[in-house]
Amino acid sequence: MRGQFTGWPEQAMDVLWQLQGEPTHATRERYRADRERLVRQPMIALLNEVADTDPRYEDFSVWHYRTDSWWWQHQGAVIRLGRKIEIGLRFSLDGLRIQGAWWYPDPGQVDMFRKAVASEGSGRELSAIVEDVRKKGYDISGDVMKRPPRGYPTDHSRTNLLRHRSLIAARPLGCDEWLHTPEAVDRVLSAAADLDALLMWLVLHVKRAA
Repeated sequence: MRGQFTGWPEQAMDVLWQLQGEPTHATRERYRADRERLVRQPMIALLNEVADTDPRYEDFSVWHYRTDSWWWQHQGAVIRLGRKIEIGLRFSLDGLRIQGAWWYPDPGQVDMFRKAVASEGSGRELSAIVEDVRKKGYDISGDVMKRPPRGYPTDHSRTNLLRHRSLIAARPLGCDEWLHTPEAVDRVLSAAADLDALLMWLVLHVKRAA
């Protein structure tokens, strides 16, 4: 049911502005309640609405502040789709950012990924998916080896993918007026649709450790 998320209040930016740099403990405590109400709670409301659209998005977490000032200045959240496979969201003074990621892999997952990349069918599929995501404006990154892994030819047609030990596609969604309105839900869902083929490929091929 839509309607619980109304957007981040404009005052949320004022709170984050006060938390720039290295805010003192006293400053953090002064703005703790406002940050919870104006920054973190809207993220929870947004992800509840996103989850209402698709049961795959129901397993999510919205981070607390921790001790590092960075976490006070950036409100993070993740939607878990598989083991070490997730959609990440981050709200800050720069606006909203999204990424689809397979990272911090379990033992065995990297081998599973490489085998799927080397296989002609699944490898060609991933290569096309990554290129499509890149064309949509996403930066492709990850933990990438300098050389192809052992056991694979150095001239393999997908050697760039074989060198990955994690795979991340990310882009900023912007810092415009829609952030302060329910339209932010649709922006997130549209970006999630951009990432869907990539994340579902990962869920299929590397979601479990060997």
